[in-house]
Amino acid sequence: MGYFCRWTLPLLLSGIVMLPLRAGAADVLQCVPYARTVSGVDLRGDALTWWDQAENRFKRGHKPKKGAVLAFRPYGPMTLGHVAVVSKVLGDRQVLVRHANWSAPGAIEEDVLAIDVSEQGDWSAVRVWHSPTGQMGARTNPTFGFIYPVKSTLHAFVPDDSLGASVRLASNGSPTGRGTMGAVRTTGHAEPGRMAAPAKAAPADPFIVEYESASNRSLGDIVNDLKREASL
Repeated sequence: MGYFCRWTLPLLLSGIVMLPLRAGAADVLQCVPYARTVSGVDLRGDALTWWDQAENRFKRGHKPKKGAVLAFRPYGPMTLGHVAVVSKVLGDRQVLVRHANWSAPGAIEEDVLAIDVSEQGDWSAVRVWHSPTGQMGARTNPTFGFIYPVKSTLHAFVPDDSLGASVRLASNGSPTGRGTMGAVRTTGHAEPGRMAAPAKAAPADPFIVEYESASNRSLGDIVNDLKREASL
């Protein structure tokens, strides 16, 4: 029996040291226990069921708020959906999120960029930062919307062997995940001290280029500008 978010083995990424995998999905950290811990939204079961479960228990909507859980619809290899927690709102269509089991099995990514690419501007379709390649992911992901906790407090997540092996690909202080690929911690079935390989250079992402100025600023510079604007 599997639960939470499950990725298929053919999607294992090249260019990064992966965690040893066994047959069960519980052998690596899943998105559901991570999101539940960080957000305080006490829902269980597959990520695709969270939106319906939240009805009459938590407020739901289509506007990002700190601490809210963004619930993804099942799509492509993401057969059981996905959940991510908003850690900071940068603007109407840009947020930072914390989530697990997205870019690689068991991976934890903290404060990475997610962008609303829906035609209506209602966060019904998003693109999310992909730490191993150091750019925005190419796939457009459909979502249900946001589930709002009673309190918008973010809780720390401490790796726990009982929840499965995990590895940090991106951590606080690096919104885009750049510069953190070597600074990872592992738990569970991973070998002690195992490190992720440096990300390989990837071709320019058209969506990133669209947000760049003529001076070819990095995405990190753009995110910092957005953060400054959001704080004003």
